[in-house]
Amino acid sequence: MTVPTPITVTSSAFADGEAIPRDHTCDGAGRVPSLAWSDVPDDAGALALVVDDPDAPSGTFTHWVVLDLPVDTRELPDGRLPAGTPQAVNSGGRTGWYPPCPPSGTHRYRFTVHALSRATGVPDGAPLERALAAIRGFAVASGTLEGTYSR
Repeated sequence: MTVPTPITVTSSAFADGEAIPRDHTCDGAGRVPSLAWSDVPDDAGALALVVDDPDAPSGTFTHWVVLDLPVDTRELPDGRLPAGTPQAVNSGGRTGWYPPCPPSGTHRYRFTVHALSRATGVPDGAPLERALAAIRGFAVASGTLEGTYSR
């Protein structure tokens, strides 16, 4: 997906390019790290969040897809979503957060916030590919925070 990337994504748990703390992985409590973002374009109609691992042995593993966040949302403290926010099924086959859990070595985890021209209308529990296609279709800007985790 090629869209402008003016959105700045940060976390109080780790800095861009740095290690994700164990507490946010399968080797710890598996908690969602707090995320925040800024510089969302004024013409955005909704937001989406995709967390994926491009280093997974079988190809990119998608850990979390959050759809149709209200456009004025600027943070997810400890992964808490606004009521009624839909989530797609992740690569692990379930809806919601799937903590980093690489089989071996160091993997990169991309936390990408997408500004969408409008809400996707994709329902909670939708198949992963349907959700990702909708995000690609409506994305007008994005920004990524990347963390690593090693086992």
